[in-house]
Amino acid sequence: MVSIKKVVMLGVVLGLAGLVGCATKPKPGEAFVENTVYHINDSVNANAALNNVKNHLQANPKAHIVVVTHGKGIDFLLEGANDDKGNPYSIRVQELKGKGVTFDVCNNTLVGRKIDPKTVIAEAVIVPSGVAELSKLQSQEHFAYCKP
Repeated sequence: MVSIKKVVMLGVVLGLAGLVGCATKPKPGEAFVENTVYHINDSVNANAALNNVKNHLQANPKAHIVVVTHGKGIDFLLEGANDDKGNPYSIRVQELKGKGVTFDVCNNTLVGRKIDPKTVIAEAVIVPSGVAELSKLQSQEHFAYCKP
C-alpha cells in the first residue's frame, strides 16, 4: 500500500518539474531554438522553399533548419542548377548554409536516377534515404515539418 506521504512527495516533485518547464519557455518576441525540417520533392518549389527558410531565419535566427530533398527535389542542389531567371541556386544555398541550414540529398534518388554523387554541390550532404531522414527527424528528433 502506498502511503499518503509518498503520494504528496510525488505531487511536489511533479509540480516542481512543471515549474522548471515554465521557467524555460521563451518570452514573446524572444528567439528560441526550434527544429524544423523543410521537405522538397520537386525543385519547382525550390525558390519558394529557400524564401521560406530565409524568412524563417529572419523571424528566428536560432532556428535549426534541415532541408531534405528527394526525387526531383534534389535538382536544385546539383552543380550548375539555375532558377527560372538563370540565377544559380548555389549562391542562395551557400548563404543559408552559412546561417547553419543543412541540405540533405537522397542517395536512393541519385542511384535510381543514375546521377553521379560528385555533381551534388559541396554545401549539401548525401543521406541514405530522404524519406527515412524525414521520418527520423520528425519521430526521433522532434522536428516540425514544413512542405513549401
